[in-house]
Amino acid sequence: MTDADEQRLIERSKEGDRRAFDALVRMHEKRVYNLAYRLCGNYDEAGDITVEAFLRVYQAINSFRGDANFSTWLYRIVTNVYLDRRKRQKNRKTLSLEEYVELEESQVTRQIEDPSPGPEELAEAQQRQELLQKAIESLPEYQRAMIVLYHVDGLSYEEIAEVLSLPIGTVKSRLNRARLALREKLEPIREAF
Repeated sequence: MTDADEQRLIERSKEGDRRAFDALVRMHEKRVYNLAYRLCGNYDEAGDITVEAFLRVYQAINSFRGDANFSTWLYRIVTNVYLDRRKRQKNRKTLSLEEYVELEESQVTRQIEDPSPGPEELAEAQQRQELLQKAIESLPEYQRAMIVLYHVDGLSYEEIAEVLSLPIGTVKSRLNRARLALREKLEPIREAF
């Protein structure tokens, strides 16, 4: 398929033509899966990354401007999906259920402690969240947008730059200033954090 054919499929996909989008998926699915597999090294996870990446492409196809090749844009999305999954996995704590505790005369299956927070911890966390939300809301709009897009929505610098139509350097500097402003607002109530 030629670049012109691919461009026609992209334009038709932007207009809501699902057959055109399906053709784009078929055209790129093997390369996307191979990239996902090379990134994660697991067949099943590569399949999940591939599906999530194409879902993101479907949701964001209208934002594709054509400044770069479609495959470049697609590969960036695949990489972001992979990195997002890694971030989520790092935050998950795992413990083997097969572990045993050795006692003098026998073995006992390890009891797993309930890691969920108690009522006091939940109340403190809710209070911290409210204080943080008020501090974010008190920031100027452009700083608030930077904090929310990066830290709450988890967008990359590139994605924020695309969303706000700004150069990446500007995104980085504005995000840094927004973090400093937020830190300054939170300084008087630092003990709550």
